[in-house]
Amino acid sequence: MPVSLRVAFAAVFVLSFACASSRWAATREADTAEAYRAFLRDYPNDENAETARMLLSEKEFEAASAQHTVLAYKRFLEEFPDSPKASAARALLEGLRFNAAQATNTAQAWRLFLSDHPDGAHRAEAERALAEAEFREAGSASSVDALTRLLREHPDDPRRAEIEARLDDQAFEAAEKSGAFAFYDYLRRFPAGAHREQAQAELFGLHIRSLLVSGRVEEARAAVAQSPLAPKVHGLEQAIADAAERQKVLASTDPLVRAAQAGNYLRSIPDLIKSLSAPDPLDRWQAAEELGQYVTADVLDPLIDAFRSARNPLIRQHAFDSIRSVVAALPTDIAQYEIATRLEALRDRASSPETFVVVAALEDAAGDLPAAAAEYQRSWDPNLPDPVILRRWVDIRRARNQHYSAAVAARQLALWAKGVAEASQLPPAGQRIPVPDVRELCAASTYARFALAAIRESQGRTKDFPEDLAQYELQALDASRLADARLKDAELALRTQNPNAHTCDDRRVEDRIAASVKERANALRALSRRGGPAAEVVLMRAREMDPSFEIRQIASAIPQARVDPP
Repeated sequence: MPVSLRVAFAAVFVLSFACASSRWAATREADTAEAYRAFLRDYPNDENAETARMLLSEKEFEAASAQHTVLAYKRFLEEFPDSPKASAARALLEGLRFNAAQATNTAQAWRLFLSDHPDGAHRAEAERALAEAEFREAGSASSVDALTRLLREHPDDPRRAEIEARLDDQAFEAAEKSGAFAFYDYLRRFPAGAHREQAQAELFGLHIRSLLVSGRVEEARAAVAQSPLAPKVHGLEQAIADAAERQKVLASTDPLVRAAQAGNYLRSIPDLIKSLSAPDPLDRWQAAEELGQYVTADVLDPLIDAFRSARNPLIRQHAFDSIRSVVAALPTDIAQYEIATRLEALRDRASSPETFVVVAALEDAAGDLPAAAAEYQRSWDPNLPDPVILRRWVDIRRARNQHYSAAVAARQLALWAKGVAEASQLPPAGQRIPVPDVRELCAASTYARFALAAIRESQGRTKDFPEDLAQYELQALDASRLADARLKDAELALRTQNPNAHTCDDRRVEDRIAASVKERANALRALSRRGGPAAEVVLMRAREMDPSFEIRQIASAIPQARVDPP
């Protein structure tokens, strides 16, 4: 570098240094926040910059202290978090917030203070104040969840017994509004609760009502006479008397009264339960289907047992459908009681997929799909896919407009059906074909056709992943064709060895049930026209508890019958 250029640079440096020194002297002379900010803006790297920042923080702290507001201290701390004055600012800010929480003195205010200053100097005092506010506010609280949280957060507070008693009261009041599930929950949560005996009495009352709904009047009368809980349930004697009168009408030999009731067209419950153990699975699934036409809790346990233990999926499918049908037709409080009682019995011994799927089916029938979905998932074994669960997943996802997901489940169902069909083999010539093997192919064919229809429906309802859906359709079509072909061959062999054997498309029960709907509708209309005391009893029964939704609608549309004969 030429000498002249070096001299010029030196001159500029000396001049700049002289300017900075002069500016710093002027800044110190002014000794204001504005002066320090201006110096730092113009000379951010000067040797006096650090001193300027420190002096600026002191001036800003003085200004914040003069204002003495939450906003002023917050702004100071945001700009000077590492200032020597920062700890003092935090302490002053905490003091202001503590005073504000103290003035409000609500649980919400103290929670906010502790969230802002979890390790502050006032922490212990604020926690005591929070507990005081929470227990004070609990005096007017009606939320069981709020009281439960309060006890969880303050387990050693001397006022715990007072809140536990209030929680006991609130939980029982909530149970009275909710029904059997809530009463069982109350008894579990409060094993020594003040309302324990009343909760048991409420459940006993539901039990008696369930017996009366099922027509078991004498059994209900005997249970009331024997139970010490009966006096705690209002109106039981009158309910029994009313049920006895209704039962007398329903048991009439009057042709119209009999024709208006579903049981007139069905085999007896004992006969159907016996048929659930028949050698031919077709007889068993038809018995399960027919049991679903009896709207009584008496059929639930046989259906649940068939759903749990049957080997053929169609027996389990019809049992599941019948459970849902019976529960849907029972009065809501009775249906909840019957489901809740069985779930309570399963609660402590539900430890296997076989039991999980029963719990899922019961929760499903009760309308609690989120809980049912969790139990279905617990019972699921990808190595042993359950076609009944797969079909239910298809239905649930279609109802939620999750059509692609429904198609995915339907594809899995089709693959299961194809696996069954591929594994089937006709016996060598001269040997008999086992009937259960033929009925297994019935299930494969039925589910394959269902899966194909579900996938095609999804294709028409969603534009998601069209290539995947087209592939799923081909797979389901292959499964359906193979299952139908194998079933046709098997049924040919079955009819050869037994010409009277029924095929899988046998519709005896289904047709009889469908025909009975028409006959019941005609009988109800005729009863309404005839009038009389029996007409209203039968119509009311049909409106409230007929197994057919169609009949319930028809009965509801019929004007109230005349009590006096024309």
